Amino acid sequence: MKKIFYFLSFLVSITIVTACGAYSFTGGSTGDAKTIQIDFFPNQASLVEPTLSQRFTQDLLDLFTRQTNLTTVSANGDLYFSGEITGYRINPMSATSQQTAAQNRLTVTVNVRYANKLIEKDDFEKQFSFYSDFAADAQLSGSVLEAALDEILERITQDVFNASVAKW
Repeated sequence: MKKIFYFLSFLVSITIVTACGAYSFTGGSTGDAKTIQIDFFPNQASLVEPTLSQRFTQDLLDLFTRQTNLTTVSANGDLYFSGEITGYRINPMSATSQQTAAQNRLTVTVNVRYANKLIEKDDFEKQFSFYSDFAADAQLSGSVLEAALDEILERITQDVFNASVAKW
């Protein structure tokens, strides 16, 4: 009886380990890709935030480094990202009774080109955009700007990740 119990326990353990091995907790599947190349995303928006290009490029690289086991390379990556920041704009969102803005919205748009050398049908060129609202009486600088860019870049980089390797 003990032998049957041990055998069944072993069989269940092997089944669980095998089944979990194919699952990724990040939801991303890099397939047989081993390397990733992410080029610098220049800021070509009409309104330029000086640190935005570097921040976006680094945040995208950090996300892939944290959530995949890909090695970063400067040329000939199995997965390749390039593009540019095409939009950085501030628009009023709601008005007060004095006909002034009560809230403003910062919107950032990034054009991303993705190439998968191993599965070419996955290649795409898409625009990703997100926004952050802030009080109209607040200056878009310092901690207000940092908080807005944190929120926007986290969302855009996650959307790029999802579109490329998570296939969402």
